[in-house]
Amino acid sequence: MKKAVRSAALILFLVLAAGPLAPARGQSLPADGNNTLALVGARIYPSPSENPIDDGVVLVRGGRVVAVGARGNVKVPRNARRLDCAGLTLVAGFWNSHVHFTELKWEQAASLPAPQLTRQLQEMLTRYGFTSVFDTGSYWEITKHIRRRVGTGEVLGPKIFSAGEILFPKGGSPPAAVLKAGGSIARAMPEVENPRQAISLVRQKFAGGVDAVKLYAQTFWDLNLKLPPEVIKAVTAEAHRRGKLVLAHPSNSYGLEASVDGGVDVLVHTTPQIGPWGEALITKMKRNGIALVPTLKLWRVELEKGGVPPNVVQTFQDRGVEQLRAYFRAGGPILFGTDVGYVTDYDPVEEYRQMERAGMGFRDILASLTTSPAARFGESRRKGRIAAGMDADMVLLAADPAGDVKAFSNVRYTLRKGRIIYQSK
Repeated sequence: MKKAVRSAALILFLVLAAGPLAPARGQSLPADGNNTLALVGARIYPSPSENPIDDGVVLVRGGRVVAVGARGNVKVPRNARRLDCAGLTLVAGFWNSHVHFTELKWEQAASLPAPQLTRQLQEMLTRYGFTSVFDTGSYWEITKHIRRRVGTGEVLGPKIFSAGEILFPKGGSPPAAVLKAGGSIARAMPEVENPRQAISLVRQKFAGGVDAVKLYAQTFWDLNLKLPPEVIKAVTAEAHRRGKLVLAHPSNSYGLEASVDGGVDVLVHTTPQIGPWGEALITKMKRNGIALVPTLKLWRVELEKGGVPPNVVQTFQDRGVEQLRAYFRAGGPILFGTDVGYVTDYDPVEEYRQMERAGMGFRDILASLTTSPAARFGESRRKGRIAAGMDADMVLLAADPAGDVKAFSNVRYTLRKGRIIYQSK
């Protein structure tokens, strides 16, 4: 027994004496209380609008950034744990503003072993640098359990915002057989017929703890299924009265116009099926402060799934690119989002490439990943930038996206509140 105790003590001594070793995959570096984490040597982009800091240092304590600057200007405490970031690029943690937790693998989220749930979140989100995500339509009872387990620290994952179940037009909820065939969880979604019912459902949703409301203004599988304008206006009025946002899936001309006129805050897709957006529409969207999530990769995935010829796929996706280009040039707010969870190819590289085709430079794309969603979702005091007092949500990239935007997806480390939630092999 004494020999075992002596051996354990020797191992502990050797670990402590080893000093600032790089952390093991998934390990939490101490960054709370009096402990300090120092990220040393990276090229740091504090925000999309600021010049980079070469050979920079970020100090983290208690899950917050306490200092950031060039190596010569930031004193690293002697007892700080160091993460060598030489050759890497450091940016604020990314937002994915359009995700779903509707794949079958999430159905038992309340009871899945923590390592498995962590792995699922890594595969879909944190391996690509996402430290905050907006669930734009899933079953709240499932998302709630994922969020709770991440929040307690039991599971490593992003901060999750959610709209819970989507509000559909009467008769518009997707059939269970279709959902099951697509590998999705099949449960009932609420359908809305009139303003009184809409207001009641909105109140119930917010009482249950969701962060926003998502509505299907018009279904894409049957364009005759539409939410009446008075219902959309009732939903937005009730949500706004409570200081909450409304997200809309437009699908087609009616859905787009009704959403814009109805006062929604975020359009979760472009609408390539209707062709170019006119100047009057863009002006109205901009005046109303509507944010756009382009989801350009989605259009290729959907059409290829349906066996559409490649030239038609390209033309369709190009229309989405042009709609993004027009709204971006007009100064409309753009939020990065990929519809992952519905799209099962999680890699965001194509989305970055398509956004670049629409005229967005790497700083513009970085804004869509950081400062723009933080502002839209009311988190800009805590997230979106690397600065003293901000949450230590950060991404270390293997290369600088200023040279190639696909570097945004080449993630070495993802940190949330100073804790490593993903590390590449």
